[in-house]
Amino acid sequence: MAKRRTAIIHYWLVGMRGGERVLERLIRLFPEADIFTHVYDPKSVSDVINGQRVKTTFIQRLPGSRKHYQKYLPLMPLALEQLDLRGYDLVISSESGPTKGVITGPDAQHICYCHSPMRYLWDHYHDYRASAGKLARAAMPLAFHQLRKWDTASAARVDHFVANSTFVQRRIEKAYRRRSTVIHPPVETDLFRPSPDIENRYLWVGQMTAYKRADLALEAFNKLGLPLLMVGDGELSERIKRRAGPNITIVPRLSFDELRAAYARCRALIFTAEEDFGIVPVEAMASGRPVIAYGRGGALDTVVPGVTGLLFPEQTADSLIGAVEALERWLPDFNPLAAVKQAERFGPDRFDREFMAVVAGARPPLFDYPLIPQGGPGEVDHDWPVVGAKVRTTADGYR
Repeated sequence: MAKRRTAIIHYWLVGMRGGERVLERLIRLFPEADIFTHVYDPKSVSDVINGQRVKTTFIQRLPGSRKHYQKYLPLMPLALEQLDLRGYDLVISSESGPTKGVITGPDAQHICYCHSPMRYLWDHYHDYRASAGKLARAAMPLAFHQLRKWDTASAARVDHFVANSTFVQRRIEKAYRRRSTVIHPPVETDLFRPSPDIENRYLWVGQMTAYKRADLALEAFNKLGLPLLMVGDGELSERIKRRAGPNITIVPRLSFDELRAAYARCRALIFTAEEDFGIVPVEAMASGRPVIAYGRGGALDTVVPGVTGLLFPEQTADSLIGAVEALERWLPDFNPLAAVKQAERFGPDRFDREFMAVVAGARPPLFDYPLIPQGGPGEVDHDWPVVGAKVRTTADGYR
C-alpha cells in the first residue's frame, strides 16, 4: 500500500473546520499524497496541509475566488473533470462541496469520504434559496437543477462511499441510492481534560449562521435568565448581539487554551444545530461535561441520553428550555468519567484503523448488487436480489 500513488480531492482550502481536520488525518495516513482542490489559501490552513503538494482547478484563477468561491459552484463539475488523475492508484474524495466527480482510471480505487451530500442542493435547498440575494435566488432553480443531475450521476464514479455518521449514511442512500460505511471523523480527544472547577454558566460554540441555530439558544436563555457564554462569529453575529440579554456573553473567538477551559468549566454545552456529525459535543464530553443537543443528525451517534447528556426533540426555544430544566434536575447524577469514556470512542486512532480497513478491502469495481454472471443464451436462473427471477441472457452472456 505504501507504493500506491495517492490523490486526495478536497472541495476548498480556505479555512480550518471539521472537514480540514479530517483532511489532516488523511495526510498523516498518506503522507506522499497529492492534494487537489478548487481554491487554496495557504494563509488560512494548517502547516500539515501546506506541507503537501497542493494543485488547484481553474476556479483558483477566477476573479475573487478565495473569497467568493461559492459563486463559482456551477463551474466546479467542469473544473473537476479537467483534473488529470492518470497514474493515481488511490483517489480519496473529501465530499461536502463538489469533489467526487473526478474522472479516475479504470484500475484506480476511488473512495469518497462524505461529510455530507451538498446540503444546498438537497434537503437544505429551500433554506439557502430563501436567504440568498435577489439575483442568486432567481438563478438557483435552473442552475441547481442541473447540478443535482450531475451530482447524482457522478455518484456512480465512486467505488466506495464512507459516511461520517449514520445521519449522513441515510442522506447518501436517499440522494444517491448508494450504500456506505460509517466512519466517524477523528476528534483529538486527548487534548481535552476535565476540571474540578465548574462554573454556573452554560456554553454554546459554533458559527453564527442560520443552520447552527444560535438564535434558538439566545431565545431560550433570554427567557431562562441563566448565564450563557456564546463563542462564535458569522453573518448573524450582530443580530445575536443586539438581542442578547445581560445574562448572555458573546465573544467572536477564543484561543484553544481558552476554549478548552470553557468546555471543562461549563455547566453544560448547548448544541442547537442539526449537524452532519458535530465535533463540538465530543470535545465537550472529552472535557467531562454533559451536552444538551437537538435530537437529530450526528448528535444521535455521539450523545447518550441520560449518560452523557440530554436530547431535546424539537428545534424550538420551549423544547430547549424543557431540556435545560430537565438537566438541572439530572445533573447531580451525571458522571463526568462516563462522558470522557464516550468521547474516547471517536479518537483518531480508531479513525485510522477503520479507514485503512476500507482502503484494504474496497477494490474496484464495487457495486451495490452483483453483476449477472456470464452464461449461455436462453433462460437461466440467477440469484438476483432486485428482480429475483429468470432473465434472458444475450449471446455474449450478459443481460
